[in-house]
Amino acid sequence: MFNFFINNELIWSTQTEHLNLLMIKLRAFIFNVLGLISLVSIKAQQGLEYLPPNNIKSVKFFGSDSTENFPVIAIGQKITLIFDDLNGNEADYYFKVKHFNHDWNRSKLFQNEYLEGFDNLRVDNYNTSFNTLQTFTHYRLVLPNENIQFKVSGNYLLEIYDSFDELVFSRRFCIYEEKSTIRSGVYRPQNMDRFNTHQSLHFSVTPSQGTFRNPDQTVFIHLLQNRQWDSDLLVLKPQYFSGSTLEYRYEVPTQFEGGNEYYFFDTKDLRITGPNISFTNLDKLYETYLNVNIPRIYQNYTYAPDINGGYEIRNIMRPGDPNIEADYSYVHFSLASDYDSNNEVYVYGSFNNYSFSNTNRMYYNPSLEIYEGVLLLKQGFYNYKYVVKNKDRVNKNFFSGSNALAENDYLILVYYRSIGQQYDELIGVGQTNSFQLNN
Repeated sequence: MFNFFINNELIWSTQTEHLNLLMIKLRAFIFNVLGLISLVSIKAQQGLEYLPPNNIKSVKFFGSDSTENFPVIAIGQKITLIFDDLNGNEADYYFKVKHFNHDWNRSKLFQNEYLEGFDNLRVDNYNTSFNTLQTFTHYRLVLPNENIQFKVSGNYLLEIYDSFDELVFSRRFCIYEEKSTIRSGVYRPQNMDRFNTHQSLHFSVTPSQGTFRNPDQTVFIHLLQNRQWDSDLLVLKPQYFSGSTLEYRYEVPTQFEGGNEYYFFDTKDLRITGPNISFTNLDKLYETYLNVNIPRIYQNYTYAPDINGGYEIRNIMRPGDPNIEADYSYVHFSLASDYDSNNEVYVYGSFNNYSFSNTNRMYYNPSLEIYEGVLLLKQGFYNYKYVVKNKDRVNKNFFSGSNALAENDYLILVYYRSIGQQYDELIGVGQTNSFQLNN
């Protein structure tokens, strides 16, 4: 026990050393906490999509078309988020909504300026699976609803939290107002080295009223291929003006690789084989073995209808709601290819939000000379492809090849920041498809 007399300034040297050590540790602790808070704050200011944990499956986020997994809606329209929790314990989940500018940095709006009502409410629409081998809880959230409405257009991020206020996953969506007219078309590039492999997007933007003031600095165009944010091209300046119309008829700045059509499979009935399914089995859960896929980079292009990477939950094994009565199966993927130590191979599609993680990574089997991977997926129709990642570089068409005749959907997102405004409006959305390719 120490005697510590402040008034008499009687401090033992051992006490002084002890206090100095505590102060050093305290300063280090405060520095680390502040650093962590700063890091979290920086990430929170960016509209990043966070991947869900392994127990969260079958996340679908859509507007009017349920095959989409990135909703772009007019203000007042509905968006729907559904997902499954394989823990099956009817856990509580909460949602929050944040507003962002065109570049997915947080806007300066307060919450009451972009939302009518309050978020951080519980997702109260959920059901337990019925008559399935894999138990799960199915959740559904529809926005806007009686508790929350959107007041302005722009980019938004929907975040799902657990009961400990920890972020589980997040998804982007966009709300637009029709304040402009967009005309667009997909063309073959004029430069011959890309004539057979790329697609060029030409478009024009006309405001509904008046003209754009200083469009070089106030109008921002984002181009997306097949609703994938990792394909985002930012176009800042129009090529020329035609009255109040902004014309964008560039070649290289608005070009995309055409890619190829997606592979597909359908597990609507897990008891039988179907197209691209070689074998099915029932153990603790169903197992689905797909045909060995062959790289198509050196094959002639063949058109095959697809849904451009999307997926749709469905089940014909029993009548009822497929959201709670569709079962899960282990789907085995295989790709015939030589091993390359520099490249990582992933199964890629809307079912995992076009992400890269250990869950959807393929591993090489030298005895069979194939890449193999296994994913736990809900019954339904799936599009997928194989992509290569080399450090931070991604090659989507390493195995599939790229062809200018491939069918792709394109989104044209037009943002406008008028004088004195605190956020970027989304004033128009253009949609086009490369099925009718112009030369």
